[in-house]
Amino acid sequence: MTVRRSRDVPSLVESARDGDPRAVARLITLVEDGDEVLPQLAAALAPHTGDAQVLGLTGAPGVGKSTTTNELVRAFRKAGRRVGVLAVDPSSPFTGGAILGDRVRMQDHATDPGVYIRSMSSRGHLGGLSAATPQAARVLEGAGCDPVIVETVGVGQAEVEIAGLADTTLVLLAPGMGDAIQAAKAGVLEIADIFVVNKADRDGADATYRDIQGMIGLGERAPGQWRPRVVRCVAARAEGIDDVVAAIDEHREHLERSGELRRRREQRAAAEVEAIALGTLRARMKDLRSGTELSSLAAEVAHGRLDPYAAAAALLAQLDAGERSG
Repeated sequence: MTVRRSRDVPSLVESARDGDPRAVARLITLVEDGDEVLPQLAAALAPHTGDAQVLGLTGAPGVGKSTTTNELVRAFRKAGRRVGVLAVDPSSPFTGGAILGDRVRMQDHATDPGVYIRSMSSRGHLGGLSAATPQAARVLEGAGCDPVIVETVGVGQAEVEIAGLADTTLVLLAPGMGDAIQAAKAGVLEIADIFVVNKADRDGADATYRDIQGMIGLGERAPGQWRPRVVRCVAARAEGIDDVVAAIDEHREHLERSGELRRRREQRAAAEVEAIALGTLRARMKDLRSGTELSSLAAEVAHGRLDPYAAAAALLAQLDAGERSG
């Protein structure tokens, strides 16, 4: 029996924890496919999760996310840490396909057994991530990766889902991309724990740095609340990466000292539980849509014989009845 084809969850988890990349790949594939063994997989991983540092890297296309991730991996490996990377690429709204090319920029680590890099398609999911990303991160953590780095799709101002997944969120900026104006806008710039001004050797880097510092200065913070750090680097030349790592370590210390780390992780777990519950409800609704009950209720609403709230209540009552009979 080959690991690649196995659905023996305990054996796969054991192999993944022993460092077998094929087992890790198989487990993440099970997650992405929404396999029926997911509850068993989650139960097997649970004793090995809850402690790994999850780092989120986000920013507009072209700011150097993959190059920065590559250099962060190098820095963490020098410190003797096993690193997992989830690189999310956009999928086509027409074909559903994705290039999955982020890891091309991380080939320096392709043969390093202490690094696991997985590209994931967003599969149409909004927010800069894939719907499977949280559980895939748990797989990497269960396999002994710490930290787990999640690199998002190149995002816009409203795609802030990474903040709910990561312990520390890094927002990458680059000079010459309109950041002087963007700094005044709500959205992705509000989620940063650390701002990284990449390509800091370019003209306009000082202006970008000042604009972000000015934006941070306008924010209101309670005593002891974290003030986002702004760090400059040139990831393509590995310059300033030590400063980025130092800022990450400083934020981790603040999270632990303030109790914010526990709050963030509990909030993340709540979001995961809610997502699984909603997914189950959506599956049951799909079953109802394939039957006659929803069609009958819709006809009643369309002809004014029933209001939509009453129809929805009737549909939920049918779900409850099905649950009790099941």
